[in-house]
Amino acid sequence: MNLFPKVSIIMATYNRSHFIVEALKSIQIQTHTNWECLIIDDGSNDNTEEILEPILKEDNRFQYYKRPSTYKKGLPGSRNYGLGLGKGDYIIFFDDDDVVHPLCLEICLSVFNTVHDVSFCNYKKAAFFEKLDYDIIDRNKEYHFDITKDDLLENVVTQKIPFASCTVLWKKECFEKSVFNEDLMYAEEWECYQRILSNKFKGVVIDKVLYFNRKHANSNTGEFWKGDAVRVASKKKAMILVVSNLYKEQLLTPYLFKYLVNYAISFRDFKLVKNILNITNPKWYLKLFYKLKYYQFPVWVFYKVKIKK
Repeated sequence: MNLFPKVSIIMATYNRSHFIVEALKSIQIQTHTNWECLIIDDGSNDNTEEILEPILKEDNRFQYYKRPSTYKKGLPGSRNYGLGLGKGDYIIFFDDDDVVHPLCLEICLSVFNTVHDVSFCNYKKAAFFEKLDYDIIDRNKEYHFDITKDDLLENVVTQKIPFASCTVLWKKECFEKSVFNEDLMYAEEWECYQRILSNKFKGVVIDKVLYFNRKHANSNTGEFWKGDAVRVASKKKAMILVVSNLYKEQLLTPYLFKYLVNYAISFRDFKLVKNILNITNPKWYLKLFYKLKYYQFPVWVFYKVKIKK
């Protein structure tokens, strides 16, 4: 293994012995080979460690660590621990239940070599259920990319440009001032990445699928959409943090303000809406408008459904 690998891959894991080997095998066959993969165990009580033994002995680019108590339990704490360990010039986060395109690192790094003065590379992902059909993987090295524009932050916050935790290769310098909030158990990457992008880093968006995420009920996202109280509460907390940061940095445009307040209204949590209005302190008539909209939201949804019919 190179003393200073070019890419540090950080993979947090928790009780995923039935998925993690497939994820690691997809990393092992990357066409770009100068990487280290830091596997951070968040306290698994299944046979994860036993399952990993053969691949750890076979390939010393994989390194296994147990999250120490100095970092909080959860994805953010595990990833922050990995950030402190990583020796690469670039950082990327992969999940323990997904599959990485074999050209992922090669293509991203080729963009960095082509375009100067950019700090990250974003690419597309595709979802699959149960087992991935490997025949769908496009192994063609051709791709199209765009350099990000001034509206990037706005598009990431509103999720017009998806910035999932596993679809961005970052220069390590991006995390010098911003790491994951360890109090969040969902939407931690959304909150962290908007802080990074608030520093006006430029990047590249690749129009090619380079990552495959497995959909299943026990994922964090699956639990959120099922209404898990911890995940939903974390999303609300992340919203408050996002609004606070954008307002503090004078980056909360009227469009973002409207989007975030309407998003808060959709949670049917008046305290959340009120907190956002208190943080941003808009004109009195806007406060009144959004408070009224909160109470009229069920009627508005019913009317919208009727129009679609």
